[in-house]
Amino acid sequence: MPTQPLETLFRSEVLSMSAYHVADACNFIKLDAMENPYSWPEDIQARWLESLKTCPINRYPDPEAKTLAVALRRANSIPEQAALLLGNGSDEIIQILLMALSADAAVLAPEPGFVMYKQVAQSLGLRYRGVPLLADSFELDMPAMRAAIAESRPALIFIAYPNNPTGNLFDAAAIKEILSLAPGLVVVDEAYAPFADASFIGELEHYPNLLVMRTVSKLGLAGLRLGFLAGDSAIVEQLHKVRLPYNINCLTQITVGFALDHGEFLLEQTQTLRGERALVLQALEETPSVRAYPSAANFILFRTLNKAADDVFASLKSQGVLIKNLSPQGGLLHNCLRVTVGKPEENQAFLSALTVALK
Repeated sequence: MPTQPLETLFRSEVLSMSAYHVADACNFIKLDAMENPYSWPEDIQARWLESLKTCPINRYPDPEAKTLAVALRRANSIPEQAALLLGNGSDEIIQILLMALSADAAVLAPEPGFVMYKQVAQSLGLRYRGVPLLADSFELDMPAMRAAIAESRPALIFIAYPNNPTGNLFDAAAIKEILSLAPGLVVVDEAYAPFADASFIGELEHYPNLLVMRTVSKLGLAGLRLGFLAGDSAIVEQLHKVRLPYNINCLTQITVGFALDHGEFLLEQTQTLRGERALVLQALEETPSVRAYPSAANFILFRTLNKAADDVFASLKSQGVLIKNLSPQGGLLHNCLRVTVGKPEENQAFLSALTVALK
């Protein structure tokens, strides 16, 4: 330990925070992290491993990941005039965005939302403001958003589309109004785009302050840690100054490029999960003691009505099923749990365990 007290070594914002906790999923049916549960077909795996033989792991990777960027543009229909920023997952892009802001900048996001917006903003000592969603519907509270924008004058607004952890798509007209009102940047986070029939990528040419962020994690490539941001070239140029060099390793560059070139199986898996989502949602809606919320993502949020969510979560875990307990966050998420859509047998195991847990 250093002789200088930790209280004087680290910023007060960091000392007051809690580290992001990832649950140990060993020996559980893992339905807590919004992952694609399916592996690659054997023939695709064999071709992928063959492609990795060309990876020069003794050399630094292409710092701009130019070949991969072309594939990402093609696969995501990114306008030619939009610039790209690649990150080690969306988390790094969030960090890059916030690190680039002025030291006293305000950051705004609807809540509940993706926890890393607040986590990173507070760790950097920025002025973070969360605007509660409407109770029950989890829609944007536009009067509150208008007031918060006018009062805080945020340099950056995060909007998850669909939203995590609620799963819903906010009204597109409301987001466009926010884009018009915002004095700074608006990041539309489309992490769950493969499961939704909506996107703001087509709006990039109409709103110069719009940045669209995506990830390949939910598509089925979570272990590769790749996110990307599209937007005005003048903005992205400044963000590249903050990005660490060689942040996308060569194995990720080759593998994501390969996956996008052979992506039919990933799209098939996504369609399968969308079908399973409908079945799980229907089953939850038919369960009298829970309220399930519609989802455009690969997870479903539900609220327990007659039993504490903590107890239901513990019972599910004791039965070997791991989901996400959001109730400790309080507020609009009191007694709420979030389950990732898995394989049919995993979903059935969850529903069976839930029936026992709710007794």
